[in-house]
Amino acid sequence: MKPTDIKNPEYFHKVVDCQYACPAHTPVPEYIRLIAAGRYDDAYMINWESNVFPGILGRVCDRPCEPACRRGRVEEEPVAICRLKRVAADNKSEIKDRLPEIAPKNGKKIALVGAGPASLTVARDLAPLGYEIELFDEQDIGGGFMRSQIPSFRLPIEVLEEEVNYILDMGVAAHFKHYVDSLKSLVDNQEYDAIFVGSGAPNGRDLANLPGRKEGDANIDLGINWLDSVAFGHTKSIGKKVIVLGGGNTAMDCCRTSKRLGGDDVRVVVRSPKATMKASPWEIEDAENEDIPIYENHVPHEFVVENGKLVGMKFEKVRAEYDENGKRSLVPTGEDLVYMECDHVLIAIGQDNAFPWIERDIGIEFGKWDMPVVDEVTFQSTNERVFFGGDAAFGPSNIITAVAHGHQAAVSIHQFCSGNSVTKRLDPQVNLVSQKMGFHEWTYDNEIDHDKRHLVPHVDKEIALKNLKLEVEKGFDQELGYQEAMRCLNCDVQTVFTDNLCIECDACTDICPTNCINFIDNGEEDDLRGRLLEPADDRSQDLYVSGELKTNRVMVKDENVCLHCGLCAERCPTAAWDMQKFTYSVTKAGTECA
Repeated sequence: MKPTDIKNPEYFHKVVDCQYACPAHTPVPEYIRLIAAGRYDDAYMINWESNVFPGILGRVCDRPCEPACRRGRVEEEPVAICRLKRVAADNKSEIKDRLPEIAPKNGKKIALVGAGPASLTVARDLAPLGYEIELFDEQDIGGGFMRSQIPSFRLPIEVLEEEVNYILDMGVAAHFKHYVDSLKSLVDNQEYDAIFVGSGAPNGRDLANLPGRKEGDANIDLGINWLDSVAFGHTKSIGKKVIVLGGGNTAMDCCRTSKRLGGDDVRVVVRSPKATMKASPWEIEDAENEDIPIYENHVPHEFVVENGKLVGMKFEKVRAEYDENGKRSLVPTGEDLVYMECDHVLIAIGQDNAFPWIERDIGIEFGKWDMPVVDEVTFQSTNERVFFGGDAAFGPSNIITAVAHGHQAAVSIHQFCSGNSVTKRLDPQVNLVSQKMGFHEWTYDNEIDHDKRHLVPHVDKEIALKNLKLEVEKGFDQELGYQEAMRCLNCDVQTVFTDNLCIECDACTDICPTNCINFIDNGEEDDLRGRLLEPADDRSQDLYVSGELKTNRVMVKDENVCLHCGLCAERCPTAAWDMQKFTYSVTKAGTECA
């Protein structure tokens, strides 16, 4: 193999698995170290620069960082990265004086459709640069689906409003209770130099063709519409026997909310196996901890209506079968239909985009699923003035993905309004800095903590189920936050090898706790992976290969299992190994991209 090019900014970025997995590329180990040091304001601001909503995401993020966490490869559970983000938010002081100063107006005006996370991120990036921002949303207050579809017992209103208002207070002209029914009207308005559409995926999927759907309509609701009605105080109760159809996070929010609004017998029914449910595992666990059963492999067959009133549902039992390509089919078992009594049904089987308000004669092409054609890098549509992001761009996803879209769309809008190519972007800003103070001293705590993942305390169930607005999770206090933060393996502090300093004494291989360092003859990658002290079977993780050494061998390190403990650098007598902190910052609007 050729020597690894560690000057490639993406090489060490990939090694920081949590940051690499985060759509917004939040520097996770950096803010976790700051939390451990009690520097909550600094930890919060590092988050705010990347993910914009630390307090919100510290509660309801889908956590793509955690499955990637290196701790989860050496122990059963990853670091509680999401909940540590909340620790920073809960313990910060007043940070308004640390928010960006607003530059004088630059003469450019941007229209934002929707007040959800994607649009708010665009506003957060462009308002400080002097752009005049006008935001339109049909709700009477900002937040988009973060407000309308996430219950208060998961995301308190005061947390949401604080972080939304940080952005709105940047001089954004917000037009609430204003439904945009014509994109053409914005496009034809030459005052707007660019338009960003972050309207979300507002339509819930229905079961319109199922027998009894029309007759039972009075007691059948689409989940996202029902959650919206609850959030804005229009719905305050529900029947005693509730069936929630669907296996995603919206279904989990619907069933848990139903419990708090008076549902005694609340059950979730999914057509597929429980193991393949789309809901986050912790959302499923929280629902089950509130005594909500989940019935798997039940396909809706009929809404049962008697004398004009919904009284139950019938389901067909199925089993999952997979072909040689792994494609799943749900095959009826041939058993009798299953009948379940109910007086209310919430349908949470997915969401679709809806663009009846976008005319088809304004230069925006539409493709598969009647979605706009949007560039995946620039987020520009086929009308050069119109950009999309969040669920409106590529379909339903999550908050942190919408934030990432907003950052990149803001770069494109800034480039476009500056007369530059939207495809011309700077590479991420990266740096490597040695952490050495003394020969065996480092600027970071490299002791490997062997604590298991700490559990987040919850409010007593009996109390929680009586209050729709009481936050269920208490979060970590400062002590638990510190203990959990110490489980982080500091994956951004890289083991950097200088081959011309190595004397091949093998001291590093002797002390390495995971046998990830090898001095062997070079070869092709498959050959090398099989000849290491511990075979490197995970090809998604790279091998770090040095240049040729004096014995004609090479050093090969398996990045997959390295703990970044620094023992190799402490033991090395020639400083061929050094621990160097890697920083990676995604280019944002305002950074010179031309």
